[in-house]
Amino acid sequence: MIFLRLFLVFSKIGIFNFGGGYAMLSLIHNEIVEKNHWLSPAEFTDIVAISQSTPGPIGINCATYAGYTAVLNDGYPQWAAVIGAILASLSVLWLPFLLMLTISKLLLRYSKSTVVTTMFSVLRPAIVGLIAAAAILLMSADNFGSPTTDTFKFITSVLLALFAFFGTIKYKVHPIVIIILCGIAGLLIY
Repeated sequence: MIFLRLFLVFSKIGIFNFGGGYAMLSLIHNEIVEKNHWLSPAEFTDIVAISQSTPGPIGINCATYAGYTAVLNDGYPQWAAVIGAILASLSVLWLPFLLMLTISKLLLRYSKSTVVTTMFSVLRPAIVGLIAAAAILLMSADNFGSPTTDTFKFITSVLLALFAFFGTIKYKVHPIVIIILCGIAGLLIY
């Protein structure tokens, strides 16, 4: 049953919610695109873009859209798809909420201990690696094109990515301004 699968998959995604939504993207992609085929790679790219531009955490926004689409694509009516969206959103939240509720007092009490500081120093590189994996995952042919099949799209995408990277890192342009400028460039070019 699709509702049970949604609950199990997004509960699993939620428990590995270290580092925020971007760190979860590769896990979300693996579960909803590769294993369960609820979304195509192009749909996943769209949901990431939409999730970045809408209010709320990216992981929850992805879960909402994926839950809705999975139930709708499974042949259920639209009202059931809304239930699937709500179920997926709550499933990604409940385990991290209980975990943080349980350990928050311990973390606050022992935040200066060597065990806790060592644990967090070990988690930092892993989280950076997960975020880097998400960035590499999004650099697919669906997003960037291919130099052999669509050279113009590929070169344009690489130039826009470099513009966004250097604009935010070197020139400290606000990311919202970069998003707007890249959106305008995309409208003009395509």
